[in-house]
Amino acid sequence: MKDYRQIDLHAMIERHEGNNPVAYPDSLGVWTVGVGHNLSHPLSQAAIQQIFNDDLTEATNDCLHAFPWFADLTQPRQAALIDMCFNLGLSRLKGFKKFLSAMEQGNYETAATEMLDSLWAKQVGVRAVELAQLMRGVDHV
Repeated sequence: MKDYRQIDLHAMIERHEGNNPVAYPDSLGVWTVGVGHNLSHPLSQAAIQQIFNDDLTEATNDCLHAFPWFADLTQPRQAALIDMCFNLGLSRLKGFKKFLSAMEQGNYETAATEMLDSLWAKQVGVRAVELAQLMRGVDHV
């Protein structure tokens, strides 16, 4: 007699592996994430782009919710702030008190100067220079 039951392979493997959004060492010490993805195996370009899109959406939403004046910025200035948030994370970005105060006041020249006068600028080099140009109103970097 034939067995006509269908096995939901995805559900079965997910039940066995678990679904963990945070990387963890499995029972053999292999770093794993998601549904049993071994992090020593390369990610596909599709997976990389999905992670990037998720992270970019999070940085954008963080800026929208953290800074009431964000929506009033020009697109290039929004892009610069999102780029910083993406790189630093919201909590570290909030540590740029003088920069954020200048942004809130619409003093973009001071904001750009504050960006460049930071350890972050020394660490990221050309990235900081490009973002400071966007703050100053140069919208074609």
